[in-house]
Amino acid sequence: MNIRLSEYAGACYGVERALALVEDAARGDVPVYTLGPLIHNPGVVAELEAHGVKVVDKVNEVDEGVLVIRSHGVAPLVIDEACARGLAIVDATCPHVLKAQRAARSLREAGCTVVVVGESGHPEVEGISAHAGTDVLVVQTPDDLPKNLGSANPDQRIGVVVQTTQSPDTLEAIVNELHARNLSYEVRDTICSATRQRQQSAQRLAQEVDVMLVVGGFNSGNTTRLYEICKAVCLNTHHIESPSDLNPAWFASAADDFVVGVTAGASTPQEQIASIVEALKTSGTTTAAAAKGA
Repeated sequence: MNIRLSEYAGACYGVERALALVEDAARGDVPVYTLGPLIHNPGVVAELEAHGVKVVDKVNEVDEGVLVIRSHGVAPLVIDEACARGLAIVDATCPHVLKAQRAARSLREAGCTVVVVGESGHPEVEGISAHAGTDVLVVQTPDDLPKNLGSANPDQRIGVVVQTTQSPDTLEAIVNELHARNLSYEVRDTICSATRQRQQSAQRLAQEVDVMLVVGGFNSGNTTRLYEICKAVCLNTHHIESPSDLNPAWFASAADDFVVGVTAGASTPQEQIASIVEALKTSGTTTAAAAKGA
């Protein structure tokens, strides 16, 4: 069995920065809380909890200490509420997410109706939307765009921003629909470079392997999109979180020229990727021995 790692895989700068900020805060002598999971990686969140960093869902659950704003960002009102409660704030919002928030705000201030291309209900999208005005639209497919968009006001201008971990194809589909309707629009492409790199390199690798493994939290949107991209070109693609998710049946026919590709979402630390690779090496040795015995 041959194991090939994607050129770009695993934790991005924004995630590494968030982890470093939390680890630094946890060295103090005051309680530390993250507002929601710091990143969408259950293993990392569990490790932080083991070191005393607790997850809360709402600001009013914290009476004192440090409140960490997770990498996905939040609405401005959330920051205001935390300040009003006298909490120390560590803002771990990814710089690329901050860029998307600023883009949404500037488009709103320019008089545009803001369209956020992304997953409705995702914390990053909720934070971006909070900067976009009360008439913000969240869409993920052309069908999500209201049929009457622009019909009531022919001079209506549409401002488009995008969740940082969305695929370029998704953004392109929305923009093409706006163009087909002859609407006036301005696009701020806020997909981050790390997302593009991971998606493009994963797609290339998936075209060249027998089995493709995508490592990352099942609740991670960017990892799920990597899985979907790889699955489109390699039917034997599997989304896993840990070595325990590996199924020996995936490698039952593994021969010397059998190739397994591995990529990972932007919220997946390198040590988690390494654990998968090590498990694959063991699996490959076992499979080879079994085949020799047969």
